[in-house]
Amino acid sequence: MSKKINEQEVAELLGNADNILLLAHQYPDGDTIGSNFALCLALQTLGKTVRVHCGDVIPDKYDYLYEDVPQPSFEPDFICAVDVADVKLLGDKTAQLYGDKIDLCIDHHATNTGYAAHTCVDSTCGAAAMVVYRIIGLLGVSLTPAIARCIYTGIATDTGCFKYSNAGALAHRIAADCIDVGIPYEMINRINFDTKSRARIELERMALDGMRFYHDGRVAVMTITNEMVEKSHAGENDLEGLPPIPRQIEGVWVGITLRQKADGNYKISVRTGTHADAADICGVLGGGGHDRAAGCAVDGTLEEATAAILAAVEQTVARITTG
Repeated sequence: MSKKINEQEVAELLGNADNILLLAHQYPDGDTIGSNFALCLALQTLGKTVRVHCGDVIPDKYDYLYEDVPQPSFEPDFICAVDVADVKLLGDKTAQLYGDKIDLCIDHHATNTGYAAHTCVDSTCGAAAMVVYRIIGLLGVSLTPAIARCIYTGIATDTGCFKYSNAGALAHRIAADCIDVGIPYEMINRINFDTKSRARIELERMALDGMRFYHDGRVAVMTITNEMVEKSHAGENDLEGLPPIPRQIEGVWVGITLRQKADGNYKISVRTGTHADAADICGVLGGGGHDRAAGCAVDGTLEEATAAILAAVEQTVARITTG
């Protein structure tokens, strides 16, 4: 059983460790990449041997976070997962290699399954980067521009550029601390929120053309198939940031995005407003996350995956079927 520890105890564990492997989740986003590389930089400042591992290719748009961060080869003596609520989210290969060897998990998901030997979770934080920021301070490492870029990216991407309800006062205060050390926040926001390739626009067009609505427009379902990705010539960079789109439609309570995986099955992302809890919906199918953003996976055809997630919505969302 995992031992729950606080941030001071995390700092002590990391301070006594070396040859540290940091794990990011599959389908990497700005928070898991930013949090891991912020912690990597801080630990390297202390003279420790550290690298970050992700089971999927990291999108090129994040290269400003890690291009100058040494990634040495070594056999890990200590393994820490950051922003990973469930060992399954590491991806099959990474989970097989390290899933039963994880010494520490640093996270902000209330649905964390406690798979690591030690777990530090603060679900009041809008991003794992906020937890990492405090741990870095407890390690006695100063906030450098390189670390601050990583922290700011994690917070900005997990709060929708500070638009979501999880972007509270603390998120803004930490972001301000990052800005104070001279990070290019305008560039970070432009890369993550205001820049789209032509392939991404074409992929969005096809996805919007096929969007379906249920329960008097309260539920919107958008699908991204492998065929659509191939036709649009979209790369991995183009696939991030799609899940919020269905929820942005006026009158939609639950926005659902079904993304087909390489094996033909579906990864499901759920975004909700105040009428519904995304974590509750995804929890029905073995997933989890936050109240406004969560995910799960379903094996089967598109029709089967759609039916499964709609049934989960009907099971968990009050009044969705009664009006």
